[in-house]
Amino acid sequence: MGSLLSGLGKKEAWEKFYGHKTSGICAPSAERELREFIDKAEYMEVCREIADCLEGKSSFPLPRRAVISKMSTQKKRTVYIYPRRETVTLKLLTYLVLRKYDDIFADNLYSFRPDRSAHTAIHSIVRSMSGFEKGFYSYKVDISDYFNSIDISLLLPELEKILSDDPLLLKFLSSLLCEKEFTSSGVPMTGTKGIMAGTPIACFYANIFLKELDFHFEKLGIPYARYSDDIIVLAESREELSEHESYIRDYLRSRGLKVNPAKESRTVPGGMLVFLGFATDGKTIDIAPATVTKLKGKMRRKARALVRWAARNDIDPANAAKAFIRIFNRKLLDVSDDHDLTWSRWFFSVINTDKSLRVIDGYAQDTIRYIAGNTRRKSRYNIRYEDLKKWGYRSLVAEYYAFGSKPQPTEQRKA
Repeated sequence: MGSLLSGLGKKEAWEKFYGHKTSGICAPSAERELREFIDKAEYMEVCREIADCLEGKSSFPLPRRAVISKMSTQKKRTVYIYPRRETVTLKLLTYLVLRKYDDIFADNLYSFRPDRSAHTAIHSIVRSMSGFEKGFYSYKVDISDYFNSIDISLLLPELEKILSDDPLLLKFLSSLLCEKEFTSSGVPMTGTKGIMAGTPIACFYANIFLKELDFHFEKLGIPYARYSDDIIVLAESREELSEHESYIRDYLRSRGLKVNPAKESRTVPGGMLVFLGFATDGKTIDIAPATVTKLKGKMRRKARALVRWAARNDIDPANAAKAFIRIFNRKLLDVSDDHDLTWSRWFFSVINTDKSLRVIDGYAQDTIRYIAGNTRRKSRYNIRYEDLKKWGYRSLVAEYYAFGSKPQPTEQRKA
C-alpha cells in the first residue's frame, strides 16, 4: 500500500475533500479559494516541497508564530501558521489521516473525528447521567495550554507505532514536529512548539497523546468523555470520583501536562453538569452561564471602545452601532475563512432550549441602543427593534430556530 502522501497529488482526493468542505461548513470565500486552489493544481508545488524534504534536499517552509484572541474572551493563545499553500495541503493530509487511523481511538474520544462532535459528546454524557438512579458526582478538567505543552519526545514513539505502515508519512510528520525553527514578525526564531496549535495536523496529535487515558476508562466501563483538552468523568460516589480524579491528574502529570485550575470543576447529585461550554441537568441542554458571561463581557468591552471611537472621530453613533452589529454577526453567526465551526454552529447543534440565547439577545439589543444613543437612560429605547434590524441585527433566537429547520452536516469538526 502506498503512502497517504501520494494522495496529496491526486485530483480525485482533492475533489472528495472539496465535497466535504463545501457540505455546509465552509465560508463562500473559502469555498471559492479552495476551488481555485484545486483547479490551478497549486498543491503540486507543495508535493514537490514534501518530496524534497523527504530526500533531504531542503526543509519544509517554516510556520509563523502568532498570538490571537480566544473566542468570546480576552485571553490570548499562541498558534502556528504555515504559508497558505502548505496549510491547505496539510488540511487534505489531515482529512486523510483522520479517516485512515480513526479506529485506533477509544469510543469516548469525540474531538476531530468522522461522525463525532460536541453534539455526540454531550448526548453521550446525558445518556450516562440517566444511568445513575441516586444521582452522580462529576469531575471536569481542562488541560492548560494543551497543544503547545505536549512533549514531542513522548509523542514520537506513539506516532512511530501508529504510522509503522506508512514510513514516508512518519518521516515527514516527524520532521515537522522536530523542526525547532519558526518565524515571528518575519524574523526566524528557535524554541519549543509542542504540536503547534493552529496547524491542521495538530488535532491528530492531540487525540493520540492521551488515548491511553481514554482507553483506561473505556475498559472499566466508566462514564467518561474527552474532547481534545477537555475531560469529564462521572461516578456513583464521592470516593469513587476521588479515585478517578487522582488517576487523571497523575496520568496528566506523567505526560508533562498541567491542569487549568480555573476550569476544574466538580458536581454532586442534583447539580448542573458543565462541559464544552454547555450546561445540562440530564434533560435540558443550554449554554453554560460562564460562557454567556464571557460573551457579554466581550460585547461590553467592544461597545465602550466603539463609543470612544465615535466620539474621538466625530462619527454618527448609529454608525458605531452598525459596526458593533457587523462585528458580532461575524463572530457569532457567519462562517469565517479561518474556522469551519462557528460559535453558532457549535452551540445550535447541541442546545435544546433558547433560554440563554434570549439573555444574550436582550443584552446585545440593549448594548446596541446604548451605542447608538450614547446613553444608558430610558431614552435609548426610542431606538426601535425595527431600527436594529435595518442596521443588520440578527437575533440569535431566530437564527437558532432557522438553523434547526435546515439539514445539518453530519461532521462538525475543524479538520
